[in-house]
Amino acid sequence: MTEFTNAGSVSRFRTVAYWVTTMLVAFELTLGGLWDVLQVPQVRSVMERLGYPMYFLSILGIWKLLGAIALLVPRFPRLKEWAYAGVIFDLTGAVASQLASGWMDPANMTFPIVMIGLAAGSWALRPASRRGASGYR
Repeated sequence: MTEFTNAGSVSRFRTVAYWVTTMLVAFELTLGGLWDVLQVPQVRSVMERLGYPMYFLSILGIWKLLGAIALLVPRFPRLKEWAYAGVIFDLTGAVASQLASGWMDPANMTFPIVMIGLAAGSWALRPASRRGASGYR
């Protein structure tokens, strides 16, 4: 009986961990996407400091919002894979942009790095129903 209890506990932990990491990533994508689309002053100043044009915020914002939806809706495992890839491209691009611009403020570098970890955790913990047809991890 202990084996079944342990297996159930592990399965329950995986499910909870998956949803916590996924919700945090989706929340960040939604909030960040809204801020980008609305071009809030804090986001505009970051983009100016990094040297990106302001229209880039609309593009990023729309893709972030679509990515959040893709991660949360049931089915569509291939779309989810692309959404995870987009999250990683976005966050590693944020880190690379800061490094390339010489703006290496630890506070600004920590957030995208933590979010990369959460996105990787969400991807690794996703249930079989949210994986691609080949079942790849």
